Amino acid sequence: MNKAPDAEERFKELGKAYETLMDDNKRATYDRYGEDGLKNAGFDTGGPFAGGFGDLNDIFNSFFGGLGGFGFGGGYQDPNAPVRGEDLRLDIQLEFEEAVFGTQKEIKFDHLETCPECNGTGAEKGSNPIVCPTCHGTGQVQQVMRTPLGSFSQISVCPDCHGTGQKISNPCKNCKGYGKVEKEKKITIKIPAGVDNLSKVRVSREGDAGSNGGPNGDLFVVIHVKPSEYFQRDGADVYTKLEISPAQAVLGDEVVVKTLDGEQKVQIHAGIQNGNTIKIKSAGIPILSRPSQRGDHIIVVSVKIPTRLTDEERALYKKLYELNSGKKSPDTLIDKVKGVFNNA
Repeated sequence: MNKAPDAEERFKELGKAYETLMDDNKRATYDRYGEDGLKNAGFDTGGPFAGGFGDLNDIFNSFFGGLGGFGFGGGYQDPNAPVRGEDLRLDIQLEFEEAVFGTQKEIKFDHLETCPECNGTGAEKGSNPIVCPTCHGTGQVQQVMRTPLGSFSQISVCPDCHGTGQKISNPCKNCKGYGKVEKEKKITIKIPAGVDNLSKVRVSREGDAGSNGGPNGDLFVVIHVKPSEYFQRDGADVYTKLEISPAQAVLGDEVVVKTLDGEQKVQIHAGIQNGNTIKIKSAGIPILSRPSQRGDHIIVVSVKIPTRLTDEERALYKKLYELNSGKKSPDTLIDKVKGVFNNA
């Protein structure tokens, strides 16, 4: 009936698009992967898919005069159905050791609770909501659209009661008719051992209150861990640096190091090189999913070269140099200065 030159072709495209959208597999494929996904899945992508689903609005507008989304609205949702409350986020800071071994923290946060005065109805005590005069309690209004293809009925949410079918003539003074009030709450939560920076701890049902008897949302506590001045974390492993003297590196030694569990003796084997590591098994951070297991403590060895020597140390290093090189050790600047004073 439409006299536009391309009306017949566009109407065919419309029917094809509608058929495709009603196919859950095809629609899910397009939503996730786009037109290429449809092609790879073997679906026909001709017609309206050339420009994407956004072009469907143009097709509807050309035939139905702006009915927009007719047949694609996803169905009517009952506004009186139980609705889950919103989730909340709270950021807290932990010391490094608290994150490693776990702790308990008392936290304060604001959330929405069901109004105790009206029990969430939004109406003042002793009063009751009235039936919405616009939709007569149905929560829906119906409009009839006349088009060249015939008359179409469109059902939408009542604009006066927002689909509840009721209107509050005497709002609760405590919550101003909202049915919820904001309250500060204080609880103690358990932080598990092994949490890392930006880990999230979920506290069930501590979010905002739900509506129409729906459950509360959850509270997500986001962890921020202060860095340690001594330990460096890499997953479940911790790293520390150990400075030793050249003599310790050559001859080996037993030294005491700080670990997450306190001081512990470790053995430096003779001939250890600068940058070599010593591993203490299972002395790292508890694994969050398996708290009975821990990572390792890895000690990175740094051989510290002395910059100041006593006369005795200098003599010994010179002797060592001559033994290793087979030639006389070169005079240092200090030796030359001393020679000047001795000859004066």
